[in-house]
Amino acid sequence: MSHSPRKAWKDAIMEYSKELRLPMIRKHLDEHVQEANQRDVCYEEFLAEILEKECDARREASRYNRIRMAEFTHKKYLEDLSIQDLPEDAQKKLKMLKTLEFIPEGRNVILAGNSGTGKTHIATGLGLKACLEGYKVWFTTVPLLINRIKECRAQQTLRVFQNRFEKYDLVIAEGSELLFTHLSLRAGRKSTIITTNLSFERWGEIFQDPVMTAAMIDRLTHQSYLVNMNGNSYRMKETMAKGLHVIGMIRDMKQRYDVGGKRMNLQELYRT
Repeated sequence: MSHSPRKAWKDAIMEYSKELRLPMIRKHLDEHVQEANQRDVCYEEFLAEILEKECDARREASRYNRIRMAEFTHKKYLEDLSIQDLPEDAQKKLKMLKTLEFIPEGRNVILAGNSGTGKTHIATGLGLKACLEGYKVWFTTVPLLINRIKECRAQQTLRVFQNRFEKYDLVIAEGSELLFTHLSLRAGRKSTIITTNLSFERWGEIFQDPVMTAAMIDRLTHQSYLVNMNGNSYRMKETMAKGLHVIGMIRDMKQRYDVGGKRMNLQELYRT
């Protein structure tokens, strides 16, 4: 085939892939064709391979966008958890929670206990894993949600926000005892991970209405996974571990070594 028809076919492929929104084919067409010619693959294999690469790129972009749209305040992965330092109940239930089966089941996860025991790390880690596995996630706190509601009311888009809020596969809500009105929109249909420092017995201190408080707790906890997060501070253990690492580095820097008959520490060695 002469170069002119070959170029015409290439131009057509570029145009079709642009219209069909296949950027990886447009970007890597030449190398795909060259590789296929070298391997002498059949047409079906060539087509399957370039479509596979397009799909892989699209999946990766989707994962990135789901994480970005989730609005996590920090990236905390489950792989970074020091499981042995978590409260006992969390250690027992983490393996089950990591399956994410509670999401298609529409069940809540409630992480309740004193501050610094790993509630946010577990909740965020589960949220990130859900994003990677294709679920639509949103992370929020009391101040963030209140600000969003105020903005929507001012712009007269509150109903639009509520509809979107109901459709997330998973919402992660921190300080959730103050978010009940909105969390109740999802009850029994979509999953929510709830973190709170207060035991349910103390929720009455906030709402000042025992009957309403009991109704809220009953609705939130119905068929939920309850995780007792009371225990020693996980955050403090992390801080202490980092502190010990820094102390070790300082000790190493101060240690003196015999170099050419001279006693030198690491700082002096780096300067030589």
